[in-house]
Amino acid sequence: MEKNRNAEEEGREMVSFEPEKLAWVNEPAEYVIGGSEIRIRTEPGTDLWQRTYYHFRNDNAPVLQMETEEKYFSFVVKTDLADSHHRFDQCGIVMYLDSENWLKASVEYETGEYQHLGSVVTNNGYSDWATTVIGASVKTMWYRFSRREDDYCIECSEDGATFRQMRICHMHKGKGKIRFGIYACSPEESSFQAVFSKMQLMECQWEAHDGQQPDGNE
Repeated sequence: MEKNRNAEEEGREMVSFEPEKLAWVNEPAEYVIGGSEIRIRTEPGTDLWQRTYYHFRNDNAPVLQMETEEKYFSFVVKTDLADSHHRFDQCGIVMYLDSENWLKASVEYETGEYQHLGSVVTNNGYSDWATTVIGASVKTMWYRFSRREDDYCIECSEDGATFRQMRICHMHKGKGKIRFGIYACSPEESSFQAVFSKMQLMECQWEAHDGQQPDGNE
């Protein structure tokens, strides 16, 4: 639990994760929202990307999110991609604000030998991808998405207990009310079933910085 909390964080009542309050962006044809897990069947040619390097814009991946104005929280989810089998199949966490402002993190299938574990941050219509290679044997991944006002942290874990940092970023449109949740997609001619479970909202697990103090104008 967080040690370095400011006055605004104290005494807040955390909003619970309620599947019935989730809303779709790009609702898929096939999915199941259950009490303990969510299953999404991806459709071919679905993706999220904006402009950078590839010079195309993809904005049709199914995204399932909830809204909050809470400024300090963490969201945890376990993903299962055992059914993925084609290049670029992916599923993970997302914060989709609009087509040109969003972030996502996922394992992306590549071959029978390796995959990419990565994150994409898109501000003002340009996507920024950071990734590392992992083994093809990894079929489940946990993510922890944390918010501190308009700054965000993405972490991952293979066991749901020990999380390691993937990304810290600022979202230009990430103030006030935001939407966050899960996504799955298959950018090429494939389809697979993504499974999400162990979804939980909790007090912010991303500790406030306790080193150099902020500049006076920040």
